[in-house]
Amino acid sequence: MAFEIRDPDHIPAHRRLPRLTTFLLLAAALLGLIAALSPVQLPVVAYKLSLISLAAVVGYWLDRTLFPYARPGDYLVRDWRCGSCIDHSVVDYPIIQEYRWAFIAACLRRAIIVAGVVVGVALGL
Repeated sequence: MAFEIRDPDHIPAHRRLPRLTTFLLLAAALLGLIAALSPVQLPVVAYKLSLISLAAVVGYWLDRTLFPYARPGDYLVRDWRCGSCIDHSVVDYPIIQEYRWAFIAACLRRAIIVAGVVVGVALGL
């Protein structure tokens, strides 16, 4: 599959915005609605958002601690911190083909652990 480099002038304005801009604007509008309807709930919203964010970080570090030798980045052809500056392949971070299923398992494992911790904390709220 060949990728073509597009001229930025031909990209629609809504596609030039950062990803998730729509959801960020929707979240800001809902936060404004909460502030208008019940301003005393704003500290509760901030508290819950901070707990969920903390749970995501804890889940990530739990995965790193439990599986120190099976990180998803270990199955890439080159160190991801080098960026895509070394060679020009079709994908930015190619996976070693022999470890494709191990990479998939490591990504799914991390997602399940983080999701489990976040859901556990959210249910405790």
